Amino acid sequence: MSTVLIIEDEKSIVDLISYNLKREGYDILAAYDGQTGLDLALSGKCDLVLLDVMLPVMDGFEVLRRIRERSSLPVIMVTAREEERDKIFGLDTGADDYITKPFSVKEMAARIKANIRRSAGIRPPAAGETYGPFTVDRDLQTVSRSGRQLELTQREYDIMCYFFKAGARVVTREELMEKVWGYDYYGDLRAVDVAMRRLREKLEDDPADPKYLMTRRGAGYYLQF
Repeated sequence: MSTVLIIEDEKSIVDLISYNLKREGYDILAAYDGQTGLDLALSGKCDLVLLDVMLPVMDGFEVLRRIRERSSLPVIMVTAREEERDKIFGLDTGADDYITKPFSVKEMAARIKANIRRSAGIRPPAAGETYGPFTVDRDLQTVSRSGRQLELTQREYDIMCYFFKAGARVVTREELMEKVWGYDYYGDLRAVDVAMRRLREKLEDDPADPKYLMTRRGAGYYLQF
């Protein structure tokens, strides 16, 4: 049974989400301010975080930033804001997904299930398997480039494993969203582009002139090794 941590300052919303997720079989933890939420997120007691943006003590973006300094725990941002920049900023800071209030309970449950399943891991290549300059350690779930371990989030690790399996084949954004994010995404695919930009910054010596993570314009992405 998975545990979902809800970080939200409105008790009525926490109660609504808790009620529906408990019916889906989840255990629930709740925090009503950013600092308490951060402490619980880093306690090792939960499998996913539903994180509101507007919080007392510490806002959601700062909570997310601090989680990402120490953990690859899946985080879904929950916000009433419609502004595109807030969604992109959340993804760029390391959120795995976002959902906007008011939201469908069924959609929320589907995204939680998909992100927990994704976090459990796409089955990676065998330990120590090498792809050009890249080496995968399956037990530690790490990827190294030329002997240097890359500081990847869980999703970035999953993306790399999927590229290794794809070989030289170009992978579309839709395929990455379905296979790595774990569900058929019917909205904006910019989450993939944000993830690729962040990953390229970690893989490349010069992200502006990439040698490994390449873009095929109008088609998708591929890993060159």
